[in-house]
Amino acid sequence: MKIVVLNGSPKGNVSVTMQYVKYIQETFTEHELKIINISERIKKIERNEAYFKEIISEIDSADGILWAFPLYVFLVAAQYKRFIEMITEKQVQYAFKNKYTNVLTTSIHFYDHTAHNYMNAICDDLDMKYLGYYSADMEDLFKESERKNLTTFARNFFEDIKSGVVTSKNYLPISKKEFQYKPSLRPEKIDNYNKKVVVISDSIKDDSNLNSMVKTFKNSLDNVAYFNLNDIDIKGSCLGCLQCGYNNVCVYEGKDDFIDFYNKLKDFDAIIFAGSIEDRYLSSKWKEFFDRGFFNTHIPIFKDKQLGFIISGPLNQNSNLREIMDGYSQWQEANLVDFVTDESEDSNNIDMALQNLARQVIRSASSNYVKPSTFLGVGANENIQGCYLWKA
Repeated sequence: MKIVVLNGSPKGNVSVTMQYVKYIQETFTEHELKIINISERIKKIERNEAYFKEIISEIDSADGILWAFPLYVFLVAAQYKRFIEMITEKQVQYAFKNKYTNVLTTSIHFYDHTAHNYMNAICDDLDMKYLGYYSADMEDLFKESERKNLTTFARNFFEDIKSGVVTSKNYLPISKKEFQYKPSLRPEKIDNYNKKVVVISDSIKDDSNLNSMVKTFKNSLDNVAYFNLNDIDIKGSCLGCLQCGYNNVCVYEGKDDFIDFYNKLKDFDAIIFAGSIEDRYLSSKWKEFFDRGFFNTHIPIFKDKQLGFIISGPLNQNSNLREIMDGYSQWQEANLVDFVTDESEDSNNIDMALQNLARQVIRSASSNYVKPSTFLGVGANENIQGCYLWKA
């Protein structure tokens, strides 16, 4: 049978993830594994319509799809995320419908579950037949017991496709409603008490609700700084080269404006992230932001800062995204103040929620308040420390 492997690593064929795929390929020579390097070639995929259609044709003719990728900051890499967005934008969901599918990831098990939840939900949204995931440690391939596990995983995949097993959906479709937020209250000016606040957004002109919510929040305080990710010169997404592991210097250093912009954020007491939900996450532009921030490796550079989220879209139908953002805040040893969305479909309610977010941000910053971590933070930081100790 033919299995299309959608490679989510920016490193292409030389990635660790692909070594696991190649092991399967060499073990089950009776099956064809067609590897397509999605993340490595995302710019070509975006610009070359014929190439994109060629990929979709391969998917349409396959017996099964294997989503294979390394974890990048709680999720897939930004390049992979962009490809997933293009499936809906270009209306090619038909190629994925009813295809049997599995997910194979490599990581240090740092929030691998949120990446798996995301992909499970994406597969359900595409009406695929999701069979499960295989979460490999980066060095599992050196262990005989894990090679045996990987072989079993692949064999089960092939057998399930052949036998036509019945699968279940784990995620309900997201229901989006048409609602236009119109600010109805004159914002109450809240004293900043010399605390510096910045809002970062990826909004475009069509994001009317997001733009209006950001404006209401900014008008609630004095001297709120603002950055739009679309206005910053960002040459590309994280390449996964790990050159930053030596001295926290990114290979993009001096080649674009991202690092200078990112370092400026350290000067603020509170950072508000504003974005619209795209599929089961925010946009791939936001994913690029979080991925590129990895040049600090696992150093919590937002430690003790106040973080808040202004989100347009059905967040209450997307608990995985909420957990990602909560986990991100706790991993950073920052204080997550609150989420504000437009889900209430009540402009007056949204006005008050935004003003309350501004009030709470200043109050928490003034008292240097950081709530104690839950398992999301404790587990994350122990995972990282344990990994470094093990490799030392």
